[in-house]
Amino acid sequence: MQADSQALLNEFLQVFGDNLYVHAAVIVVFALLAAKLVDLVVSRLVARWAKRSRTDIDDRLVENLHKPLFLSVLLFGLALALDRIPLSEGVIVFLMRSLKTLVLLAWAGFAFKGTSILLDLFGQMEQRFAAVQPRTLPLFNNVTKILVAGGTVYFLFLIWGVDVGAWMAGAGIVGIAVGFAAKDTLANLFSGVFIVADAPYQVGDFIVLDSGERGRVSQIGLRSTRLMTRDDIEVTVPNAVIANAKITNESGGPSEKERVRVPVAVAYGSDVDRVREILMEVAHSNGSIDAHPEPRVRFRSFGDSGLNVELLGWIHEPVLRGRVIDALIIEIYQRFGVEGIEIPYPKRDVYLHQPPASDP
Repeated sequence: MQADSQALLNEFLQVFGDNLYVHAAVIVVFALLAAKLVDLVVSRLVARWAKRSRTDIDDRLVENLHKPLFLSVLLFGLALALDRIPLSEGVIVFLMRSLKTLVLLAWAGFAFKGTSILLDLFGQMEQRFAAVQPRTLPLFNNVTKILVAGGTVYFLFLIWGVDVGAWMAGAGIVGIAVGFAAKDTLANLFSGVFIVADAPYQVGDFIVLDSGERGRVSQIGLRSTRLMTRDDIEVTVPNAVIANAKITNESGGPSEKERVRVPVAVAYGSDVDRVREILMEVAHSNGSIDAHPEPRVRFRSFGDSGLNVELLGWIHEPVLRGRVIDALIIEIYQRFGVEGIEIPYPKRDVYLHQPPASDP
């Protein structure tokens, strides 16, 4: 097929005479016309079709596509024209490599812009691509640009006949050295990406780590996660540490509601029905306790000094836990005092034995 195409081209060029430079000029003119035609098709027809879509992503891609297409067609024509001109082999090789380099750089520029456009699209589709979010876009953008730049350099070496193997070996050694030197930073970086992708917690959630830290997540960075404790102290935890920790997300689940437990003991002999009524009244009188699900009272066990009881109620959000428990305990203590219900405490009886009288 290539031979047939070459024969048709030669037959067409014979119309303009036998001058090779005229043949080259004709090829350049037709290549320019073909490039303009491709540019017109892309910028008019394809762009018009892209505008019908709901997103502007394809519009931006088409806008950046017609330039490398135009250059590719034009430079292909220049390559055909150079093949007609009687030049030395060294000059021909140099010029051909230069044209290939220009084409490669044109498409590399499109790849740089295209990856950024696609990442913006993925960022708008958070339900499908949870890892690509506004705070992680710079990371992915830089990674893709590094990959595009690396691929461009690799193909440049191939075009100009540079030994890629030696360079790859050197780059591998440098990469290993950098990896060992920055292993902690890389571990935090990748852990941050996995945290964003897996989403065990989000900004604003109340979490408790297995090491005891509890607070609201104020920021999820690529290197660390920051918690604001109830003492208004910011705790910064490296992502590599928090990714391997057991995390209790108090804001997780279908809603932010959280159940609080208030254990209390009453003395043996107390009216257990009245105890239950008082605890339910205390729960209902507190505005921070939700009516649904309804509060409940559970008698848990027989203790050493009394009956162990627990009041359970749901609060709107985890941040209220401390103040709600405080209010419930105070009101329970006051109501028990009014009702004459004793809150037991450990008691011990000490018996003193008179030592036997010694024999005279």
